[in-house]
Amino acid sequence: MHTFANNAKTAILMGAMIGLFILVGSNWGATGMIAALLLGGVMNVVSWFFSDKIAIKAMRGREVTPDTSIPGVDTNWLYQTVDRLRQNAGLPMPRVYVCPHDAPNAFATGRSPSKSAVAVTQGLLAVMDQQQLEGIIAHELAHIKNRDTSISCFAATIAGVLAFAAQWFFLLGGGRREGNAIMSILVLILAAVGAAVIKAMISRSREYVADADGAKIAGSPDGLASALERLDTYSRRIPLVQPNPAQNNLFIVEPLAGGRTLVNLFATHPPVEKRIDALRRIA
Repeated sequence: MHTFANNAKTAILMGAMIGLFILVGSNWGATGMIAALLLGGVMNVVSWFFSDKIAIKAMRGREVTPDTSIPGVDTNWLYQTVDRLRQNAGLPMPRVYVCPHDAPNAFATGRSPSKSAVAVTQGLLAVMDQQQLEGIIAHELAHIKNRDTSISCFAATIAGVLAFAAQWFFLLGGGRREGNAIMSILVLILAAVGAAVIKAMISRSREYVADADGAKIAGSPDGLASALERLDTYSRRIPLVQPNPAQNNLFIVEPLAGGRTLVNLFATHPPVEKRIDALRRIA
């Protein structure tokens, strides 16, 4: 049921994306609508096939294997841990990435379990113990198993497009003619509405489900509960430097982005303390 719901939401997002482009393109008549339809179609294809690569590239992720050498990172342990836990979850082996960021965080991406990836920051590896890291990796594998990653990546790409379109129209078109100014305001409003819709589409309950399923994959809720406590403390102090705050929904905890933007005004994660309480209640 959870997988079917996520697939349905992805289809709705695809349709909404094209509809939004057509609405904006209608300002230029039939030619504009056709061009917008084509552009919306291209964006859907890009989002479906390349959103995972976009997310990894934005975080400057480096793929690792047991033999990869990264100073201060035990890549063999990381890779083998992902391999062991994904077997517990009954999943194919995802690609494993390490991102060169001080802010401790992690995310999973990919349109399907066979095209998935798990990424952790170097900051996460530096501040978590083995049990905590296992809990975090298990949580991300639960997202892959539940196919949360497909809609999360797709929504992040769409939100980024909306924010970019709003800024582009506002900066380049707003001051030239009255019509451009009106269009700039319209796109800005549509971007805000689109971000709100995306927040609604990405149910906050998915984190509770992934926490519970992750606890089963790891064999205990203790590591993840402890990790969330530590992540909550660090994420309030260390900004996550990334070019696309629209991707905030991907991470295990809402990152401190170092500033408020149109997209990250809409939090996509439930309060960490409530997630910890739910984990503590797992027998």
